[in-house]
Amino acid sequence: MVKSYLDFEQPIADIESKILELENSDLDQNQINKEVIDLNESAVKLTEKIYSNLSPWQNVQVARHPERPHFVDYIERITDEFDELHGDRHFSDDRAILGGIGKIGEHKVVIVGHEKGRSTEEKIKHNFGMSQPEGYRKACRLMKLAERFSLPIVTLIDTPGAYPGIDSEERGQSEAIAYNLKVMSSLKTPIIVNIVGEGGSGGALALGVGDHINMMEHATYSVASPEACASIVWRDSGRGSMPPADRRRSRRSRQMPSIGTPTTLWHPTSCRGCRRGPCVAPDAPIGGRHTRGWPGSPPGVMQVRLVPVYTTPSRRSSLSAHP
Repeated sequence: MVKSYLDFEQPIADIESKILELENSDLDQNQINKEVIDLNESAVKLTEKIYSNLSPWQNVQVARHPERPHFVDYIERITDEFDELHGDRHFSDDRAILGGIGKIGEHKVVIVGHEKGRSTEEKIKHNFGMSQPEGYRKACRLMKLAERFSLPIVTLIDTPGAYPGIDSEERGQSEAIAYNLKVMSSLKTPIIVNIVGEGGSGGALALGVGDHINMMEHATYSVASPEACASIVWRDSGRGSMPPADRRRSRRSRQMPSIGTPTTLWHPTSCRGCRRGPCVAPDAPIGGRHTRGWPGSPPGVMQVRLVPVYTTPSRRSSLSAHP
């Protein structure tokens, strides 16, 4: 299996590539072993250095790392027995959420969680971990089952959010999430919540109400993914991955340059544009804001101070001719 690296992990990848080359070389074995040990130590130190100074976006990338363990990996490693249960008894079996009864040590538990898949085929099958209403209803059914048989519940959260498709909305996506919150808050059995990767939006919260909440290192838990937030705030999902300084520069580049220093103009008191907001008179700079009512104005006119501001193309188009 080919190992995957993120862009900022490339120095680590270079060292591990050198180790692989040495192990396949024809050099003296003692010399190879010594160099491999040195390179391994360098890789460990470099990994610690890189991961101790991650930016917020790099932390998101790690939460989505291709080699991060998924639901099926945890099931294989922490359970001695596991019987998967299917379907919501209403519509279908959503493969973005998996669940069943398992045994951890001496304890029988109900385990429910998101599964993203690894290969392209698996990702499509599991809808990239974005559940539809029937997935949350299946989870709810299993959690009620756990309460009936006095079994603890363990949830494993790893999702960018609930699936936002029209078909999901038609089948009651928001209702299914809200109902899960209601049920989980009233269940009379212990619930242990674990955010093991991404915890995005209501899709994560629908499995996130519990008595104890754990987060894996470099996991995320947020109201929405960075791309979704950027799309809402700036209408550009690509800006979600930008460092803050780059986002500010990008924002300025999309706006008008500054008009310059403030100027003072004299306008008639009948100027409705000056009374209502940004002055739209022909002699006013586009995007100028003004203050009025200064003392010393001649009779019949008022003094308007035009202050340069940034404005967007849509704002410029709204500043039409003087009324």
